[in-house]
Amino acid sequence: MFSPVDASSSTPPFEQLRAQVLTLVGDGALVPGDRLPTVRSLAGELGMAPNTVARAYRELEADGVLEGRGRSGTFVRAGVVQGRTADALVSARAAAERYAEATTSLGMEPEAALALVRRALGL
Repeated sequence: MFSPVDASSSTPPFEQLRAQVLTLVGDGALVPGDRLPTVRSLAGELGMAPNTVARAYRELEADGVLEGRGRSGTFVRAGVVQGRTADALVSARAAAERYAEATTSLGMEPEAALALVRRALGL
């Protein structure tokens, strides 16, 4: 299911793996409730360091795509809908990164930048 990462790519290996998972979710190859391989087994399968796989999983958990259930494993999070959600997460993350870069370059404190986002979201 997973393809080896391209060591010669300028994209970090964890990001390549993260993108693979998003694609698999977007294509419906992984659906809510599916269990992903353990960090150690996927690292061995792909010839990667376990910390690299763990970072990709953590980033996907932060994005709301995966959920870790302790010793039970890592699963595709319920509520993730194939197609739209994976694409939306990629776009939203890119927009958030651009916003963070812009507010940092303007000299804004993180809490002030977050306050603007909360206000924009009506929170």
